[in-house]
Amino acid sequence: MSAVSSRLPVFPWDKLEPYKKTAVAHPDGIVDLSVGTPVDPVPALIQEALVAAADSPGYPTVWGTKELRDALTGWCGRRLGAVGFAHENVLPVVGSKELVAWLPTQLGLGAGDRVAYPRLAYPTYEVGARLCGAEAVVYDDPTELDPAGLKLLWLNSPSNPTGKVLPKDELTRIVAWAREHGVLVFSDECYLELGWEADPVSVLHPDVCGGSYEGIVAVHSLSKRSNLAGYRAAFAAGDAAVLGELLQIRKHGGMMTAAPVQAATVAALGDDAHVAEQRERYAARRAALRAALEAHGFRIEHSEASLYLWATRDEPCWETVAYLAEKGILVAPGDFYGEAGERFVRVAFTATDERVEAAVKRLG
Repeated sequence: MSAVSSRLPVFPWDKLEPYKKTAVAHPDGIVDLSVGTPVDPVPALIQEALVAAADSPGYPTVWGTKELRDALTGWCGRRLGAVGFAHENVLPVVGSKELVAWLPTQLGLGAGDRVAYPRLAYPTYEVGARLCGAEAVVYDDPTELDPAGLKLLWLNSPSNPTGKVLPKDELTRIVAWAREHGVLVFSDECYLELGWEADPVSVLHPDVCGGSYEGIVAVHSLSKRSNLAGYRAAFAAGDAAVLGELLQIRKHGGMMTAAPVQAATVAALGDDAHVAEQRERYAARRAALRAALEAHGFRIEHSEASLYLWATRDEPCWETVAYLAEKGILVAPGDFYGEAGERFVRVAFTATDERVEAAVKRLG
C-alpha cells in the first residue's frame, strides 16, 4: 500500500516547534502570533443556539436544515449582494479547510489536470491538488496562465497571508477570462468581513459575475467573523450545478455538519452586532501591533484586510522568526506560503489584548 501522505509536503507548522520552545521560555511567557486562531469568547447568542439544539439524536442532513439554507441564502444576499439566490446555490461544509483540501478529489480531478492558486497562498490549495494527483500551478495573474488542462482556479481575496484585496474590476476581468476558457473558479473569501483599508468584494456580486453564477463558487467561514473555529462552520455558495454535484458526493461520504452547529450557524448569520464588536477588537490590536512593528524597523506590505500583518526586515524569514522568538514572540515564516514569502513573516493579531500589549512592550 502506497502512503498517500508521501504526496504531501512536510506539515509546515511542525518546523516551527523549536522556535516555539524558545518563545515559551521567555520570562513573561509566549506571545503566539503564528496561527490565526480566535481567542475571544464565542458570542452568547451562538452558544445558546448550540445548547438549545444539543438534543439532536438523529443524523443531520448534508444539505442542512431549511432554516440553515434560508440563513445562508439570506446572508449572501444581504452581505455579498448576491441576487436571485435559491437553496440550490448554497452548501454547508465541515469547515472551509476540509473543502479546500478535498475539492479537487470531489470534482473528479486527477493526473493530467491542473489546479491553480496564488503564488503566495494558504498551503492547503496545493495539498488539495496533490491529494488527487493533479498538477499544482501558481500564478501572479491567473489570466496569464495557459488554460489547457486548467480545471480549477482558486482566488483568495482578502489574501492569506498577505491581506491583499483584489479590486472589483480585477475580479470581473478574471471571472470573464475563466468563463471564456471554461475554467471553474472557486473564490476563498473567508476574510471578506475583515477589510481595514479596503472594502473586499465577493465574486458573487452582480458587478463581478453579471448576475450569473455559472462557473463560480465562493467559500465562506464563520471561524474568523464569529470566533467559531472550534465549531467547523463554513459554506460554499454559487453555481447550483457544481454545488449539486458536490452535494451528491458528500451525501455518499457522510460529510454532514453537526446539527447543533447548523443551529449555531443560523444564529450567527442572523446577527451583525457581534461581528462589529469583534472587528473593533481586531482593529485595536492591529493598530497597536502595526505601530510597534514599524517603530521597530519592520516594513508592512499589503495587509489592507484579513487578520494578519505581512511584515519584513529585509532578511530571510527564519532569521526574523528566530529574532522574535528570543523576545518571546512567535510568528509564521513567509515561506510557509510559497517561495515568494521567504523574506517576510505573517503576524496574526488574534492574541488577547493582554498578550498584544506584551508584544508591543517587547518590541518597544
